[in-house]
Amino acid sequence: MSVSATPPSLNRLLLLSPVLLTLIGLIAIPLGIMGYISLLPRNLYGGVDWSADWQWQSYVQLFFQEDFDGNLELNWVYAQALLRSVLQAGGTTLLCFLFGFPVALWMSSLSERSRNLMVLLITIPFWTNLLIRNYAWLIILREHGWLAQSLNALFPQAGGITLLYNDFAVVIGLVYSFLPFMILPIYSTLEKLDWRLVEAAYDLGANRVKALRRVILPLSMPGVVAGSLLVFVPSLGAFITPAILGGGKTLMIGNLIQQQFGTARNWPLGSSLSFLLLGLMLLALVFYALYSRKVAKAVRQGAR
Repeated sequence: MSVSATPPSLNRLLLLSPVLLTLIGLIAIPLGIMGYISLLPRNLYGGVDWSADWQWQSYVQLFFQEDFDGNLELNWVYAQALLRSVLQAGGTTLLCFLFGFPVALWMSSLSERSRNLMVLLITIPFWTNLLIRNYAWLIILREHGWLAQSLNALFPQAGGITLLYNDFAVVIGLVYSFLPFMILPIYSTLEKLDWRLVEAAYDLGANRVKALRRVILPLSMPGVVAGSLLVFVPSLGAFITPAILGGGKTLMIGNLIQQQFGTARNWPLGSSLSFLLLGLMLLALVFYALYSRKVAKAVRQGAR
């Protein structure tokens, strides 16, 4: 008697079941709980009023507040924190590109053994906890640290240069934390670059700047876009670096969410802020997907 074979669709479902269960248990269910909390009002003593009906009060609070007469007026506090976070993340991404692209380009010109060594050196900081690395910058940038004292000695007319507890310190910490996320994707793209195209550009009269701008940079754009996404998304929601190096003076969206779930105990507002941040990240992912589709289409047309 022959045993009927298992349908291919069932085999695929069985193979994907661990991944599906992980996604459902660790992503879908927590997001669903957070979405449910965002639609409930805040309890009188903090937390959530689980017995209340659904409402959009927490989402309205993102942009509006009630005056003494009960009328809604624009509230720019959360919008300013969001705009500051976007600008900080954008500046961090730009600086990571300016520092990371030359490093990745130099790494791609090395021998295979030297490349592997450089990749190891770049990933070594990840072996240390992010909190410890931020505290290291706290020691470097402090008022009586060697860097601040050296700058004040070189520029006494500045009247005391402060490097800590400001936007400058936050950007330094973010760039240091996420720079490898920019270097590695660009290096992965440049490693596969056909350098004969660069030599052909030289033969056609291009100098180094033109070859970089017209050949190397366009061919490395998939890595640049991927690295920018990997830097921008975590920078947008960062809260450890602004809390330590910003000293609480720089309010970003990540710190605001942490405060709502912590000291303020306003879970619905914190959940709505989290969904707002998630929406911005999804927009970045959609941009990356559209760009990848455009590049793949251009490659297919070029192959024809």
